[in-house]
Amino acid sequence: MREYTLVFLVAAAVTYLLTPVVRRIAIRTHTMAQPRDRDVHAIPTPYLGGVAMYGGIVAALLVARRLPTLRQTFVGSSEDTAVLVAGGLICLLGAVDDRWGLDAFTKLAGQALAAGVMVILGLQLLYLPIPGSDGTFVLTRELAVLMTVGLTLVMVNSINFIDGLDGLAAGVVAIAAGAFFVFSYQLAVEQGNVVARPATLMSAVLIGACVGFLPHNFNPARIFMGDAGSMLIGLMLAAASTSGIGYVAFDQLDSTQQAAFFVPLVLPAVILAVPFVDLLLAVVRRMRAGRPVFAPDKQHLHHRLLEYGHSQTRAVLILYFWSALIAFGGVAISFARPALVLGVVAVLALVAVLSMSLPRLLAHRRAS
Repeated sequence: MREYTLVFLVAAAVTYLLTPVVRRIAIRTHTMAQPRDRDVHAIPTPYLGGVAMYGGIVAALLVARRLPTLRQTFVGSSEDTAVLVAGGLICLLGAVDDRWGLDAFTKLAGQALAAGVMVILGLQLLYLPIPGSDGTFVLTRELAVLMTVGLTLVMVNSINFIDGLDGLAAGVVAIAAGAFFVFSYQLAVEQGNVVARPATLMSAVLIGACVGFLPHNFNPARIFMGDAGSMLIGLMLAAASTSGIGYVAFDQLDSTQQAAFFVPLVLPAVILAVPFVDLLLAVVRRMRAGRPVFAPDKQHLHHRLLEYGHSQTRAVLILYFWSALIAFGGVAISFARPALVLGVVAVLALVAVLSMSLPRLLAHRRAS
């Protein structure tokens, strides 16, 4: 755990220190987010925060290669290279989009290319478990590529969709990666396996990059991560999930532990419930209105919270809370008594709903 902590701190520190440098570069190159009708910021704000996050990720992985325990994750594996190269490509794609703007099709093609490169370099789904048995379904090469690229595209665009309030995307992904780190580490301990796994390492590095960026990005933000950042951290989370599935030994689990095996499959959906719901609602809303699926609007979940009477900071904290409740609740069920966990989650959810309704209730009371 000490080595994971060190890697986290390196990613956080390098990202934090690089962000002001990148901010100055963004200002000099006029890579700025100009206020639009659907935005909540009122003044031009620099982009390219994702470049600093990528720098933190690279530095942390280089340090991990020198540590006695974590260096084992690089033996016989090219997953770190796959993440660095694919992450660099998608970060570059996002930086170009932040500076000059790209159409939706070109951006989607670039995302697919980065995901494809990740697969070619050795990071992909290889099999899926068969529920109710001790076997697995081995994927054909074609199906493995399609499923890995598809998972990556969904992750990348979910995070991109939710990046609408200061600190929101970085905080939600830090929570998601934190939950995945706890799951991956704890499962390795319970199975008596080596705790140095690529998925666990990727999660720790991703948490660090997000935490290091947040002080610059929380309301009022001095810099935005832009597509360079949102697509990068989406790809990183997809890579950690994909890698994690390949390191779970299904035949070592007894009947009481089998539920934990399926967590890597459902955890990406569970921990990203907020952006996934936001993504689905946005797609349905735009299709019903006869508009392109990727056409922007101002009706995302975070926009609705602002309309409900919450400040931008409070809206972000509310979404943090729901993300943490869903993510860590899902992980806790795998290792604790489900009834107890569900009871605690239900109580906390009720408190959250009441707090979210407070501005509307107070406004109604004043009006009456």
